[in-house]
Amino acid sequence: MYQNLKYEVKDSIAYITVNRPKSLNALNGEVLDDLLAAFTEVEKNPEVKIAILTGEGRAFVAGADISQMVNLTGLEGQELMKQGQKVMNFIEEITKPVIAAINGFALGGGCELAMACDIRVASEAAKFGQPEVNLGIIPGFGGTQRLPRLVGKGMGKYLIMTAEMIDANEAYRIGLVEKIVPGDELISTCEKIAKTIMSKAPIAVKHAKIAVNNGIMLDVKTGVAYEGEACAAPFCSDDRKEGMNAFLEKRAAKFENK
Repeated sequence: MYQNLKYEVKDSIAYITVNRPKSLNALNGEVLDDLLAAFTEVEKNPEVKIAILTGEGRAFVAGADISQMVNLTGLEGQELMKQGQKVMNFIEEITKPVIAAINGFALGGGCELAMACDIRVASEAAKFGQPEVNLGIIPGFGGTQRLPRLVGKGMGKYLIMTAEMIDANEAYRIGLVEKIVPGDELISTCEKIAKTIMSKAPIAVKHAKIAVNNGIMLDVKTGVAYEGEACAAPFCSDDRKEGMNAFLEKRAAKFENK
């Protein structure tokens, strides 16, 4: 189905694996097209509740494909950046949660891809960085915007301007990833997180993601007001009635509202 990805759905989880191990899963235009198509399928398929994104081999994604970029004109380079931004924005904005299982190198476009996901779990072998200034360019798939929002303005500038590569422990310390696990536990840990999220009210998870994504761009007062509006749909749902009644009756909730 996809030239550069493995795609599988099992137990309501979509597993998406970037599959160009000989190039350390480097992103080019074709890979970006495949990612957009795969996550469009995630969003549209009612059987899929959550996605886990990872890379084949020893890299998550080791960056953009420099062999494709080296001969691009300025305009062509800008078009590639726009294509990458479109994909990252789409992954960030789909209504279903996306977990990045970062198995190895997440550099440049790979770090930007991980940051577009909702939750990042890293193996102990993972490495992170935005090395673009080494190549005479800047991060162009959203890195100058998402990285400072995750790790703070100063640290974001430091990592972008120095192109320093950091390990999983440092990524966890600064808030770039949420968990670190041994490599052989990476996918199972992501599956455990996915199943925990899937056990919650789907409408609540959906609107919580939307509220965080949209509200974080606003000042706190406006964001809180937005949150108030976002509460309406979950509060009017059957899942809200079921969740509250289950709590009062001291039983597990059985959510049905998709």
